[in-house]
Amino acid sequence: MTMKMPTRREVERLKARYTKGLRIELIQMDDPHAPPAGTRGTIITVDDVGDLVVAWDNGSGLNVVPGVDRVRIITEGQEKSDVEGRSHRDS
Repeated sequence: MTMKMPTRREVERLKARYTKGLRIELIQMDDPHAPPAGTRGTIITVDDVGDLVVAWDNGSGLNVVPGVDRVRIITEGQEKSDVEGRSHRDS
C-alpha cells in the first residue's frame, strides 16, 4: 500500500490540533509491535511528515500515523475521573 505524503498545510493542521503535552488514547495502530488499544500517551511533537511523536505511558516509542492509526484526545476531565476511579478501586 502506497501512502500519500501530507501537504505542508495538512502537517500544519496536525501540529495545531496535536500540541505538545496533549494526552491521547490509542484506539488502533497498524503495527505488529503496537501498544495495546487503550494505551495512553503524551504528544511530544508532530514531525515534518505529519507523524505524531508520542511518549506512551507503557514506554513504547512508536509514532502514530494519521490516516492509518487511530487515537482519541483525552480531555482533562476524563483524565481526572480515570485517576479518581483507579485510586478509589485500589483503596
